[in-house]
Amino acid sequence: MRKIRFLLLAFLIVAIPAISLAQFGVSITIAPPALPVYEQPMAPGDGYLWTPGYWAYGDEGYFWVPGTWVEAPEVGFLWTPGYWGWGGNAYAWNEGYWGPHVGFYGGVNYGFGYGGVGYGGGRWDNGHFFYNRSVNNVNVSNIHNVYNETVINQTRVNHVSYNGGTGGINARPTQAEETAAHEQHRPPSALQTQHVHAASTNHALLASVNHGRPAIAATAKPAEFSGHGVVAARQAGAPYKAAANKPAATGSNENKAAANRTAATRSNENKAAANKAAATRSNENKAAANEAAATRSNENKAAANEAAATRSNENKAAANKAAATRSNENKAAANEAAATRSNENKAAANKAAATRSNEKAAPHAQPAVHTQPATHAQPAAHAQPAAHTQPAAHEQPAAHTQPAAHAQPAAHTQPAAHEQPAAHAQPAAHEQAAPPEKKGPGGKE
Repeated sequence: MRKIRFLLLAFLIVAIPAISLAQFGVSITIAPPALPVYEQPMAPGDGYLWTPGYWAYGDEGYFWVPGTWVEAPEVGFLWTPGYWGWGGNAYAWNEGYWGPHVGFYGGVNYGFGYGGVGYGGGRWDNGHFFYNRSVNNVNVSNIHNVYNETVINQTRVNHVSYNGGTGGINARPTQAEETAAHEQHRPPSALQTQHVHAASTNHALLASVNHGRPAIAATAKPAEFSGHGVVAARQAGAPYKAAANKPAATGSNENKAAANRTAATRSNENKAAANKAAATRSNENKAAANEAAATRSNENKAAANEAAATRSNENKAAANKAAATRSNENKAAANEAAATRSNENKAAANKAAATRSNEKAAPHAQPAVHTQPATHAQPAAHAQPAAHTQPAAHEQPAAHTQPAAHAQPAAHTQPAAHEQPAAHAQPAAHEQAAPPEKKGPGGKE
């Protein structure tokens, strides 16, 4: 679809110059009036090019289209004025156009640099238009890109406004002008079209009213027919002869109106095609801009999401690491506390067990008194000196160690006291009954 649109646009670009150069419009045997004599208004600013005035034809006859300053539609483009040409049986209007070079405009001397061949009013240089002050009215205080160069008219200086026919200019296109005619062209701008329409509705601009000397001969800007930029004609270029020529017009008014409508239709069709092509380009540019903006937006969103995800993962990792650290610290503290309590419990248990063991061992050790069987060795007393050793029995104070049993407060765990049967081993003292055998202490054995 896009390729088809491009082919259509290319066709329109090629077709527009051919249409603009064709001799179309009304067929009239009345020659247009002579060009009026007038001064050029001052250029309104840099970049404006002069488009000379001319006689156009309407329902009420010829009317003057004032000369005016117009901005070029493209850098490097120059204006080729339109002209009236004799076609063998009538006069036809050849539309002016914009292009990189000035083409053939009938050899008509429009003045102000348009001397009949080419254009000597200025030139483009590095994207700026330079004005020739010898033929242009510019304010050098505001416009500095100017130069001075004498323009030599290639045709006889007169005010004839048409080519061919009776009294017309006898001129043919040069090779350079023929080449320029086949270059890429642009039709008059919308402002220029508006300018022509405004002139067609101004009754004072009719040749039958002003007799070839219009009160609005030139303007500073298109369609501005009042104010200080308006210049009136000093005089007519030649005596006006419309009354004598009027009966010579060919065709009826109906035919003229039909021809005008046909020309207007073709013009409107060309404009519509050009507008459609421009709208297509605009829509394509907008679509491309929207697509680029959407791409950038998606890329920005993706980058933002990626950055957010990265930060989220980093925060999660940091949080998990902190939580793991705290968990390990808590576990270590808990294990340490548990180990401490376990060691304390074990120490307490061991201490308690040692205490109980000592308490049990202490009363059981009373059998040390049981060692009194040393007195059981009294048979040695058979050699009575041994009996003299009875003071060994005097060692019974060893039994006096029973205060260990006094330590029964430890046996407050009274089960330890339950083990006092160990004290039942005191029968060692029971053997002290040996002394009663001394019944006969005074007797002899």
